[in-house]
Amino acid sequence: MNGVIDWLSNRAAPAMKKFVTRPWIASIADSMQKIIPFILAGSMIFLYNVVRSYIPALPDLTNLSNFTFGMLGILVSYLIASEVMENLKHPQYLQMAGLTAVAIFLININPKISSKGVFTAEFSRFGATGLLVGMLTGLSVALVFHLWSKLHLLEGSSVPDFVVGWINTIIPILINVAIFSVIVFMNHIDPFQVINGLFSPLQSFGQTLPGFLLLSLIPTFLYTLGISSWSFNAVSTPIFMAGITANIAAVAAGKPATNITTSEVMFTTALITMGGMGATLTLNILMLFAKSTRIKAIGRICIIPSIFNINEPIMFSAPVVMTPLLMIPTWINAITGPLIVWIVMRLHWLNIPAKMIQIGQIPAPLSSVMITEDLRAVLWYVVLFIIYMATWYPFFKVYDKQLLEAEHKN
Repeated sequence: MNGVIDWLSNRAAPAMKKFVTRPWIASIADSMQKIIPFILAGSMIFLYNVVRSYIPALPDLTNLSNFTFGMLGILVSYLIASEVMENLKHPQYLQMAGLTAVAIFLININPKISSKGVFTAEFSRFGATGLLVGMLTGLSVALVFHLWSKLHLLEGSSVPDFVVGWINTIIPILINVAIFSVIVFMNHIDPFQVINGLFSPLQSFGQTLPGFLLLSLIPTFLYTLGISSWSFNAVSTPIFMAGITANIAAVAAGKPATNITTSEVMFTTALITMGGMGATLTLNILMLFAKSTRIKAIGRICIIPSIFNINEPIMFSAPVVMTPLLMIPTWINAITGPLIVWIVMRLHWLNIPAKMIQIGQIPAPLSSVMITEDLRAVLWYVVLFIIYMATWYPFFKVYDKQLLEAEHKN
């Protein structure tokens, strides 16, 4: 075991950290993190609509969601292009690349412009269903600007600097617009359909049990190595968004929700991430009764954040990160939790969420009932609580004993 941990800490973790901090990868992860306020703003409206379903007299605030959550695709295109420019040290292109990406995104949603100048496009393409298009648009625009910057056109010449700046901005803008205009308007190719078609196998796999388990285990595994789970959002967010968007549309059409792989199931219900990723709430409770004075003190400090499913304090102070005895049960929980939830929802023993509420800091089982609209969520919360406790207990007892012995020696 020590050999494995040494390999993870000295080889695997540094290599992974180096990969996720590469400019292009980091830009995607940073953009996914920065877009969260818009997702949360939309989530608040969906949460409000839950209350409104019981009090119909309340005003309809759907448009607030349409222009927050419903704008994710176009907003991400701007963020990724500008983030890449920042990470590649091209500050002169920071805003222009982002604005160009917005223009290209509008081309890529394949709008129809009538002879009277009326612009028509599917509104849904601006939102979560256009997330992949927005990501790839931002990356492709950034690539053109990055390649152009390598030419250093007119730098060091007698031409005034502001003119050089204009020229070196105008040309990559025109190149981007020309490329995508030829693709969309001259060749009548719909990038939206092409991109989503290419990625549909990945999204389909994400909605399978193996895909669901991997989307739980991989970020948890990275987390135990001290690598932020945000770095995995570039993969998980489009799958989660596509899943919940399809569920919302299905229920609106009078059909049942079928997609389990959503952020609402993975995080908002707090059945899988009870206390945070790796289901650390029960670990925190065990720490409150530890014999080691150090671990008991940490447990008392961390319990309030844990109740709200925030486990950074316990992950880095217990620490779970890079501690073999605590890493293993974290991985186990990242498999058993989603496995049980998947089975329970597939057997219709618990409703599949069909509302977009991505607020993972609501204490369970309140959040579990709220997002599933099913009182049976309380029962499954208790069942999973017991399973997680049983998983943590033997590992924690050994860890507590080791710390106690170390304290006595000191």
